This record gives sequence, structure tokens and C-alpha cells, in this order.
Amino acid sequence: MGFQGPVRRAGPGLFITSYCRNFELSLVSIAFDTGLRRKLTGKLGTGVKVFAAATAAWTVYAAGFSRTDVLSLTITFLSLMLVLTFLLITPTVKSNPAKLPWFEWIGAGLALAAGGYFLTQTENIAVRITLLTPLSTYDVAAATAIILLSIEAMRRTVGLGLTAIVLLFIAYNLFGDLLGGPMGHGEISYTHFLDIMVFTTDGLFGVPLRVAATYAFLFVMFGTVLAKTGGSDFFFDIAASLTGGTKGGPAKIAVISSGMYGTISGSPTSDVVTTGSVTIPMMKRLGYSSTFAGAVEVAASTGGSLVPPVMGAAAFIMAEYTNIDYLDIALAAILPAMLYYIPIYLQVHLRASKIGLEGLDPSLIPPVLATLKRGGMFLVPLVVITWALVNGYTPTYAAIYGTMAVVVVSMLRKDTRLTPSRVFDILADTCVKTVAVTGACAAAGLVIGGITMTGLASKFGVLVFLISGDSVLVSLMVAAGLTLLLGLGMPTPSAYILAAVLIAPVMQDLGVDLMAGHLFLLYFAVMSALTPPVAVAAYAASALADAPPLKIAALAVRIAIGAFLVPFAFVHDPALILQGTPFEIASAFILVATGLSMVVAAQEGYLKGPLTVPIRLMLFIAGLCTIFLRPYLFGGLS
Repeated sequence: MGFQGPVRRAGPGLFITSYCRNFELSLVSIAFDTGLRRKLTGKLGTGVKVFAAATAAWTVYAAGFSRTDVLSLTITFLSLMLVLTFLLITPTVKSNPAKLPWFEWIGAGLALAAGGYFLTQTENIAVRITLLTPLSTYDVAAATAIILLSIEAMRRTVGLGLTAIVLLFIAYNLFGDLLGGPMGHGEISYTHFLDIMVFTTDGLFGVPLRVAATYAFLFVMFGTVLAKTGGSDFFFDIAASLTGGTKGGPAKIAVISSGMYGTISGSPTSDVVTTGSVTIPMMKRLGYSSTFAGAVEVAASTGGSLVPPVMGAAAFIMAEYTNIDYLDIALAAILPAMLYYIPIYLQVHLRASKIGLEGLDPSLIPPVLATLKRGGMFLVPLVVITWALVNGYTPTYAAIYGTMAVVVVSMLRKDTRLTPSRVFDILADTCVKTVAVTGACAAAGLVIGGITMTGLASKFGVLVFLISGDSVLVSLMVAAGLTLLLGLGMPTPSAYILAAVLIAPVMQDLGVDLMAGHLFLLYFAVMSALTPPVAVAAYAASALADAPPLKIAALAVRIAIGAFLVPFAFVHDPALILQGTPFEIASAFILVATGLSMVVAAQEGYLKGPLTVPIRLMLFIAGLCTIFLRPYLFGGLS
């Protein structure tokens, strides 16, 4: 055995540090670990894959081409996805992913039976009078089963953390009358609870699940088709062509490619795993530290859910919840998204300049024209989606048209052409990817139903008013903190829904614009993916970067500083969300971009050369003032 260097003795300090870190990781694991994806083989694996593909095909037909009523569509979708959850996701991380125990068939069978019962009762549900028409014994049994199955599905797919919150809300619904005082409510019987939660569209079968069953599913399919036909490779290559030769080129590639891919995938964690597997090792080879490489990828990937025209599932839920047209949301998000990425890109450049990192070897950089010639066709689907939204088509049809465009352009080249086996894989993969989204949306529906029947939102509003008084700034700070807290370990749609139901009414009472207020909450719901102590995106990056996840998360927060300032800026100055004259919009963008650049330079301690501490402090303060300056200069704020 060769010489391995000095051996560090395990003293008390090292033991305590190691123990604390392991304890912390264990707590996070217990709260947020999910079941494993099963790896079924043989006839069983093929059968499950066929079922998943058939479910996807039915969902596309029902959402885009049939006249199935929304309630029947949502019930059927949840039932089928519950079946897939029990067949594809193990109960715990310690389960054997190669085996399918007998009790999973019972769960799948109960899901089908409950869904089938509700489908036979849709006409009765549509005409019954809530809380007046009594529930039959079969109604109670089926409703209880579907709720229990949904809770188990969310535990497997999104972890115990969100499940515990849902159970807490359910306990509050059933036993909150015992509390008394301002947080108490009237007595709610079990049948009353089931009536609101299952037999109306205010609970389990409400907006979140309806979105998951329609355009969220279709946009996941769009992203899957694009990835399977080589679209994600094109976005990476074009990013390399444009920025690979500049200082810190690989990190800039990560920023651009992750943003492009993130707007399609809508999931920070999957984006980190997909693009980070290439960009993080590349950044490390160039000379960036492991922590910085992971943090850049996390910050860039997380912001993809905020980039139009696709954005993430939460943006679709925002459109449903606020009745604001999705096109208006996408347009309003354009400048904030640019302002999100400007500080990240600049910080990467300044860090490269400070430590003397150059770009990629020219031989590794694909030529722009050759890249566009080879894969420029993949820009067409994004143009088609934008065209569809601008021309008033619903997000459902925008996703369908975008997917059809990918299929058409993929036929132009033999290596990207879709074959029947590829189509089969796309359908199955789309369904599998949507399993976790369904669990999160079911959880959100249960929470919304509970809040509706107890009036908790108004009580929560009183609590926020007690903390912040009538100060809009303090209320926004409280709203941001609570949204980050609600989003710890949760999928973005669940975090946004909780914030929208509990916090948005308070913001509207304070006079905050509806669009600005909900976009503010959406930003902080997305940012919960990289905010310590949970930071699920950072945990995904830690294995690729070989660095501690919380160090990655802390640095990612610093790199993504724009995401924590821009929402305050567009609430303060609606010109940033295109509410104003062209001059107001342009001046707002320029001033905020300038202010963010000053803040980044102060953070990095480098501009054209190293900056002293006093200069950095003054630059940071000046940057903050510049960000919020325009309304006072030009009278844009009434």
C-alpha cells in the first residue's frame, strides 16, 4: 500500500462535528426522504409500464380532446396515479426496489375501487346540496379510503414533512373546536369534514389536482418529448457556444443551460441532476471550488421555474387561483426573470476574474452556426407555445401545440426522429414524473379544504397584522419569511398554494396589487428549494459536487441574491411587471439591474480589482438604494 499522508486522529472536536452533521442529516432524512422508485423487470415491469403509458395517453385525450367534465377527469386521474404510486414507489428508503409486495396490490386495488365508485356517483355529486344531502355509508367508506390513500401517496412521494403538515391541518379541522379563543372554530363532525373535503371542488378534487391533471401534466410531457428528441442537448450546446470561451465559461454555461432547461422541466431538483451532472464537474475541472460549482448550478436551476414562457406548475396554479390569464403572468415574469439571472451571471464572471479562471479550450466549444444548424429547430416549439398563449389559447392547448411542434421538428433528422418505442417511453416517463406532482397537489387540496371550512385564512391574517401592523414593507418581509418556512422540503406548487391561501389575502388588504402579490409569493415559494436548512436542490447537488449540502445552500442564497430583492422591487414598482409606460418600464429595469450589479460587486469584493471593506459596504448600500429609487425619481409610485 502506498503512502497516504498523515492520519488525522479522531479527537473530541472531530467526533462532535461528525456526530452533529450526521444527526442533522438524519433529521432531514426522516422528515423529507421519500420512497424509492421500483425497478421492476420482466412481465411485471412491462405491465406496469404499459399501464403508465395508457394512463398518460388517456390523460392527454381527456384533458385536450374529450368533453369529460372536470370532476370526472380529476377523480379518474387521481385514482390512476394512486395505483401507479403503490406499484412504482416503495414505502420507505429501506424497501427492496426490485420486489412488489402483496400489500401494494391491495393499495392499488383500493385506489381503483374508490375511483370507480366516485365515477359512478359524479352525477349525484354534481346535484347534491353540500351539508344538507346526507352521505351514505358507501360515500363515507369511499371518501375515507381516498383520503387515506392520498395521504400515504404523498408520504411516499414528497416525504413525511408535508404529510405531517396535512395531518396537522386535518387534526385542526376535526378537533379545533376544543381550542377555544381566536384560533378555535365551530364543531366539525367527521361527515361534515368528508362532505367538504371530498364531495366538493374545494378540497381534494380542487384546483391543485385539476391543474396536475391538465396542463401541468401536458407541460411535463412537452419537456419529456423535448429531452428525448435531443432538445436539452441543444440548449446546453448553444450555451457553450455563446459563453464557453469567456472567463468562467463553464459556470456561465451552467447559468444559461440550467435556466433554459429549468423553464421546461419546472423542477429545480431534476434540473440540478440533469444539467448539473455535466456542468458541475466541468466547473470543478476549470478551478472553481466544489461548493461554488454546486451553488451556481443550484441557483441557476432553481430560477428556471420563473422563466417564461413555460415556468413551473405553480404558475399554472397561480393562473387558476387568481383568475389572471396565464399569458399575462408569463409576460409579467419576463423582466423579473432577467433580473434574477443578471446577478448570477455577473457573480460568476467576477469570481472568475478574481481567481484568474479562463474559459474552455476553443477546441471544446461548438461553433454557434453549426449548433444552430444542428439543433436550432428545437427553438420552434418554444415559439409555438408563445404564439399559442399570445393568441388566446389556453395553457392546455399551448402545451399540446408545443408538443406537436417538437414531434414535427424531430422528424427532420434521423437521430431525433420519434419511433413507436420512443413514444411509448415518453408516455410512461411522463406519467412516472407526474406521480410526485400528484401527491403534492393532493396534499395542497386537503390543506385548502381544511382552511376553507375553518376560516383559518382570516385568523392567519389577523396574526400577520399583529406582527406587522399596517406597514407594507414589514408585511412583505413577514410574508417572504413565512413562505420560505412553509416551503421547506415541499414541492413548489404546495409551497405556493399554502402561501396563496394564508398570506395573499393579507397582502391584498394592504393594497398590494393582485399580480404583484402572487408573483411575490411564487418567487419565495420557488426559492424555498435552495434555502437552508432543508434546501432540497442543494442536497441533489451535493452528491455531484462532493460538497456539504448546507454549505452549497448558503452560497446559493448569496448567488441568487436577486431572487430575494427583485420581488420587493416589483411590488414597490409595478413597472417591473410591465404595468407602466415604456419609459417607466425601461428606466425601472435599468436602475434595478444597476443596483443588483452593485450589490453583487460588493458581495464578491471585486470589480476591476479587489475592493476594500468600506467601499464594499458603501457599494452595497448604494445598490439597495438604486434598486428602489425609480418611483421616487419619476413619481411612479402613487
